Amino acid sequence: MGYAHDYAAAIMHRGRIPMEPADYVPNWQDGPRKAKYHPGADGFPLPDAPYPAEATLDRGLQAEVGDPQGAFDLVTLAGMLRDSYGLTGRRLGVQANTDLNALPHYPLANWSRGTASGGGLYPVSIHWVSGPSAPVPPGVHYYSTRHHTMQRLLTGDVSGRVRDALGEGAPGAGTDQYLVLGIKYWQNSFKYNSFSFHAVSMDLGACVQTWRMWAAARGLAVEPALWFDEERLAELLGVDPAQEGIFAVVPLKWAGARPRSTRGEGAASAVSVRRSDVERSRTVLTFDALLKMQAATSAGAAARPAPDALAPAAAHPADERLPEAALPPPRPLDADVRTALRARRSSFGRFDAQKPVAADQLAACLAAASAGSRIGGDTGDVRLARLYAFVNHVEGVEPGSYAYDPERRTLRRVKEGRPGEFLQKNYFLANYNLEQAGAVLVPTVRTTAVLDAVGDRGYRLVNATIGAVAQSVYTAAAAVGLGCGVALGFDNISYIEELGLEETGEAPLLIMMIGNERPAPADFRYEIA
Repeated sequence: MGYAHDYAAAIMHRGRIPMEPADYVPNWQDGPRKAKYHPGADGFPLPDAPYPAEATLDRGLQAEVGDPQGAFDLVTLAGMLRDSYGLTGRRLGVQANTDLNALPHYPLANWSRGTASGGGLYPVSIHWVSGPSAPVPPGVHYYSTRHHTMQRLLTGDVSGRVRDALGEGAPGAGTDQYLVLGIKYWQNSFKYNSFSFHAVSMDLGACVQTWRMWAAARGLAVEPALWFDEERLAELLGVDPAQEGIFAVVPLKWAGARPRSTRGEGAASAVSVRRSDVERSRTVLTFDALLKMQAATSAGAAARPAPDALAPAAAHPADERLPEAALPPPRPLDADVRTALRARRSSFGRFDAQKPVAADQLAACLAAASAGSRIGGDTGDVRLARLYAFVNHVEGVEPGSYAYDPERRTLRRVKEGRPGEFLQKNYFLANYNLEQAGAVLVPTVRTTAVLDAVGDRGYRLVNATIGAVAQSVYTAAAAVGLGCGVALGFDNISYIEELGLEETGEAPLLIMMIGNERPAPADFRYEIA
């Protein structure tokens, strides 16, 4: 057993046994930037990208509709990046989160994005490695989210280096266009210290799931690779592997691209990015658990598991012995993906139980969560996440705790009675009243089984799956007119006990609250895209 098993156990018990350093206090005045800074880098603005109304979220959540004949171009790439990680507006609202007093001040402004992120920190670094097929000179580019531009970090075709790093069996290895996703740890660990690896790996899944929904609705396909030669890609990008992990590579099928060989082209090229990111923080701290998790999950990263390796770790099917509670068909998610992403936000305590959630709204959010439980690519088609629902205020559904049956799209009652007292008792923060939410959805993954099946790197897959589920629910809730909030500050062990998961090996990793919000909110919104 590797270190990831120990880290997973510490995460599960952190509500009762604090993780080291238990007395850590962030130095907010010396915090890092929310994006990388490359002084002197030239670049180019990305074009505007219209989004068709027929590209609905319902279509986007069905990844299999991605047309293998569809291909990206610069316009679609720009649209996907803007709608996922680009800044789309400034928001300010009276709510219950602890940073409310800071948000009216412009230097600490809250800028909205389509993808959710733990703590609003957005640590995923998006690099575009472009080969000759693109309409720009080949090279390595960094997506500057604040400017919606590509900053050129290296000129020259190094797409063969990425192709070689992916190795045999990787998705989309015949292209010469790749998005490489790194995570700069200090951008998150300055706030969350040892816990940060748990959070940032979910951020990765949320970002990739936004791309999968956005692309599938447009008849395109996004298939991420999580196994590759990470050290080689870190060298190419000029980053310190201990400070920034390379978490995913997304090959893009490109319009007009010629078939490419899959191996050997980049073997002789040793060039790498030399224009380094300049850190704002005067003091950058390291955390032992974070360093160990990066080392454990990057070791042997090129050894891609066999296609059926994750089968023993698949989510258990619904227990047909439990009493069934019917749900109506899910409410159609007929908003286009861009509109739903622009409407997505966290509720932060604004839930109001006076207006219950409609059963078809709950059904839509559950179905979206199930669709997000497979992230595809080189992880295969195994559903890793199982979903539970604590129902407080839903029309036609008795209060209680339930397991979701994705095949029948129904609920299986685990426990009767109102769960509000349990939910609030086991939530550590003051920014939500969980009893006021219509329902609290809880995804679980058999973390230990995944690690046993594919090794320590599987921890990244576990949390990427949870992040994908969360992003799917956030976006679906916005599409059906519900508020949504996602949180990690709860007693995981209490949820295991409440749901009777001691024998199944399921780990509750995140809670997702959905519900109607108080009317006439005091909100400010200024759209910039």
